[in-house]
Amino acid sequence: MLPVGPEGPRRAAPPAPPWRSVFRPGAPRGIVRFASLSYAGGVNYEAILTIEPGKRGGKPCIRGLRITVYDVLEYLASGMTPEQILEDFPDLTAEDIRACLAFAADRERRLMTG
Repeated sequence: MLPVGPEGPRRAAPPAPPWRSVFRPGAPRGIVRFASLSYAGGVNYEAILTIEPGKRGGKPCIRGLRITVYDVLEYLASGMTPEQILEDFPDLTAEDIRACLAFAADRERRLMTG
């Protein structure tokens, strides 16, 4: 049963997306920066990952590069070590890889609790 307010029945709020994104003031138009949770001893991916609608189909990318979070996760899942990824992609840093993992963990946590 829907809750009833002074205007009649209220609809339930739509579910939150698996990750929360916000537009940051001062960021170039069309770029989305993530609002993330901080993890004890972890990395805050907010300043590292961006979404640009015209780049890689709007998938989360690392620092505006054309390397997506999913690319890095697939490399790790295929057995590459972080050192091998850094060797193949000199524009990436170890913190970029940790940001991808933190993003994936945060998204999974939100899917499980949402």
